[in-house]
Amino acid sequence: MFVIHSAFGGFILPPSDTGWMLSGRIGPDPVQYWLGWTAFARDEWRWPPGANPGWGMELASSVFYSDSIPLLAFLFKALRPVLEVAQYWGMWIYACGALQAVLAWALMGRATTDPLARLAVAGLFVMQPLLLGRLGGHFALGGQFLLLMGLWLCVAPGQGVRRGGAWAGLMAAASLVQAYILPMIGALWAADWLARAAERDRRGGGLILAEALVVPAAGVAGLWAGGFFLLSGGFGGTWGGYGKMQLDLLAPFDPGYWGALLPDIETAGHLEAGNSYPGLGALAVIGLGALAWVSGPRGALRRYWALLLVLAGLLLLAVTHRVAIGGREFEVLPLPDWIVSRADALRASERFFWPVLYAALIGGAVALVRRLGGKRAGFVLFAALMLQAIDLRPGFARLHHYFIVQPPTVPLRLSDPFWLEAARHYAFVRVVPTGMQAPNWEEVAVYAATLGLQTDAVYLARLDPRAVEALNARVVALLERGAHEPRTFYVLGDEAALARARAGIDPSRDLLERFNDRWVLAPGWRDQPAANSPAR
Repeated sequence: MFVIHSAFGGFILPPSDTGWMLSGRIGPDPVQYWLGWTAFARDEWRWPPGANPGWGMELASSVFYSDSIPLLAFLFKALRPVLEVAQYWGMWIYACGALQAVLAWALMGRATTDPLARLAVAGLFVMQPLLLGRLGGHFALGGQFLLLMGLWLCVAPGQGVRRGGAWAGLMAAASLVQAYILPMIGALWAADWLARAAERDRRGGGLILAEALVVPAAGVAGLWAGGFFLLSGGFGGTWGGYGKMQLDLLAPFDPGYWGALLPDIETAGHLEAGNSYPGLGALAVIGLGALAWVSGPRGALRRYWALLLVLAGLLLLAVTHRVAIGGREFEVLPLPDWIVSRADALRASERFFWPVLYAALIGGAVALVRRLGGKRAGFVLFAALMLQAIDLRPGFARLHHYFIVQPPTVPLRLSDPFWLEAARHYAFVRVVPTGMQAPNWEEVAVYAATLGLQTDAVYLARLDPRAVEALNARVVALLERGAHEPRTFYVLGDEAALARARAGIDPSRDLLERFNDRWVLAPGWRDQPAANSPAR
């Protein structure tokens, strides 16, 4: 908890405080999460439970695609009659750190009872750029404790109904936290299932076959509940693609903005770059553990052949068919377009390195314990933790730059009196053109959510491009003809939209002016009896 508090501060914890999320300092993603949750919380329960038609109008889908952590959204929506929570991400960030430490402690407990060794490893797993970088903006992806839980199930003894039930629960939880974590958990379950199926004493008869159906079904059920299947297209996203955000083979050794002790090296320059450096202390543990394993008995790994096989597969998935080394790409294995188009759903493939790194880190620590003994290994691991802390000073400074104390709430960026007046006369506000992070989307979406309007200004994890295209074509035609929708006004994002608005305007009744440096078309504004704001 000390690491999390040091990195992010205590001001993110109060559930009523949203200023740190909506100030804009940590980017648009936290705004997206808050918008999705706010619309979802205000709406009635629907079927499936994650349906969220209140944000996005024709582009709306579910709370799953606003990355609002459906598992928590369900919980706090159910509690809403007795407990209103404006944001739960501060609590989530702290919980992710705590659970990461607890599960790392438990994993290390499989090898030693020495408290110093276990504490040092727990510290290395929390003081981890792979985790802290995600908690610095992509909050749902901070649920990496689920991966540690999966690794624990892979190495702990067990079989039968309880084992299958644990995996089913973990799959369901992963499906309601973040889409990228789910296939990683699925791969770890496959490793454990394969290992047990290969051992006659652990198969449990027909239970092993039942588990092969029940565990994947639990993941699918979670996806359904979260609203995953409400989207009809656009699963590949609107930018990037499989093989374009891959793991550079040198990325784990590139400190980027995180490390102070290793020199920067050239690696892939895509949007995921810089998120695979584990810290010099963790690298030292992995390296020393490898030396300890080479110089000692090596038979123990045979027990985990299925896990190693699956981890190798995840590593290949992270590297992709377009291998990057030091920023240079080589298409090692050309894939048919139909395969790549389906793999585009896993476009940020570098993330699949996480379970590989975590397994290597715990494996290195275990190898040191077995070679040196718990007490001596504890001192070595503690020294690695101190090295990690020294190395990651730039990364912590960067987090401190973004996570500074903010007021509990921040004022709307659309501050002209016009906007408040417009909210009294209109029920809908559109941005033209709309789409993924369209011009003015953030300011308009927060304004609409705050004052209770509906809007098509959205930022979602996935949007159906056909729906976006159809909506823009329809709205453009309406503007050109002056056939404006009832109780709707428009924020115009480019010159083409402005020209079409001018073509269809009735100057005697419609208002076309700039407010807060944004062109606005307010149909029927001049017919309103209330006093209106002058243009700014």
